[in-house]
Amino acid sequence: MTYVIAEPCVDVLDKGCIEECPVDCIYEGGRMLYIHPDECVDCGACEPVCPVEAIYYEDDVPEEWAAYTQANVDFFEDLGSPGGAAKVGKVNKDVEPIASLPPQGE
Repeated sequence: MTYVIAEPCVDVLDKGCIEECPVDCIYEGGRMLYIHPDECVDCGACEPVCPVEAIYYEDDVPEEWAAYTQANVDFFEDLGSPGGAAKVGKVNKDVEPIASLPPQGE
């Protein structure tokens, strides 16, 4: 099991969760942040600091955002498991359904 970042993060990119993550498994995409499912240790430190309540335990992702569980996996298809977001930096890409969304919060 892992934590998942869902739609409320799109175009927000607060990054407070990145600062709290003890294993550096939250990566920055073009429009939102993604949690690496194989690097996450399920500590939950990221969830309470998210100002838009976008982070959920995998089993608790609301049905309307169920596709975001797979999106957090798909984001790493080409990237693999680099073992830490800090050394990778921003990855200027997003996957579906994020890539097709209109600008959020406007």
